[in-house]
Parts: sequence; structure tokens; C-alpha cells
Amino acid sequence: MNFLAHIHLSGTNKNLRFGNFIADGIRGKEIENYTQEIQAGIHLHRAIDTFTDSHPTFRAHCKLLSPDHGHYARVIMDVVYDHLLAENWAQFDPTPLTDFAATFYSETASNKAKIPVKMQRLFHLMQEQNWLVEYAAVEGLERILYHMSKRTSFPSAFQKAVPIIVEQKDRLFPEFKSFYTELQAHCKNHLQFIT
Repeated sequence: MNFLAHIHLSGTNKNLRFGNFIADGIRGKEIENYTQEIQAGIHLHRAIDTFTDSHPTFRAHCKLLSPDHGHYARVIMDVVYDHLLAENWAQFDPTPLTDFAATFYSETASNKAKIPVKMQRLFHLMQEQNWLVEYAAVEGLERILYHMSKRTSFPSAFQKAVPIIVEQKDRLFPEFKSFYTELQAHCKNHLQFIT
């Protein structure tokens, strides 16, 4: 799962959302610099990643991209899952995606001093380019994957995965929806023990 799903799966608690967002920038004992609720968001992020990476649906979907993208198939599919969520947002959340994104940007900007230094530019770009809403369009997905591929250590073209995704979407979305429903239940259960 990428940014949108991680934030959405945190519910309405702004500290959980913030922790979930910054989790990839936190190493070792750095977690102790944050409040219990933000720490809970960091732990939730890791629980989501573990659940997703081991789920048979996610693994099967990654295989669609493995021939062309190798181990980066997982990275691409994380973004594709955000696209499927954003494109079908009304099925998962009554709040319009534009409002959801604006609330998250505002909450996070007010906590900017607590964002790990290595993630501050990422947040700036996310807000400036409105990634959370961009995910909803195929063109937005393509742009995001293009910019991601430029950050890899060897020449790659993540955006070439888009035609495969578009072609397979009628199969992918129902399977994703079932997976995401399971993941929502998993997160709800997980949060009972860490908050």
C-alpha cells in the first residue's frame, strides 16, 4: 500500500495518520521521540506492510508486473493499489477525496517540524502536486510512476506498467476490494491492541 491507503487505514485520528505517514522515515530508537499515538501510527504502518506483502492477492497481482519489473513489481503495485482506491473512493469513504486530501495536508503541515528531515521534501512535493488526488486518474498514476522510476539506481520505466494495469482492471479491482476489506478489518483489530 502507498500513501493514500496508509493514511485512510489510520481512520480519523490525526496523530495516527501522521505516524503512519512518517513511518518509513523512522529508524530504531527515533520512534521514542514521538507521542504514543504517533508511535501507534508508525506501528500500524508496519502492520499494514506485513499484511499486504504476505497476502496471496497482492502477491498474485505483483506477478503480472514481475516479468518487466522484477523486484520493483511490489513497489509499483503499492502505487497501483492507491490508484484503485482513489479511482473508486466513494465505495470506501463518504468524504470526497479532495476534502480528505486537503485535511491530511493541513494536519501534516501543522506538524511539519516533526516530519523526519528525509521526508520533508517528499511531503512538500506530495502537497504541491496533490498526489493523493492525482492517484485517481490513470494519467496521474502514470506521472507518479514516472517520477518514481527516475529515483531508482538504474534505468527503469515504471510507467510502462500502466497499460497492463488498465487492461487487467476489471479483474484487479474486485480482487483489490476484497483484499482491502480484509485489510480494514485487520487494522481495526490491530488498533485495539496499540491504542
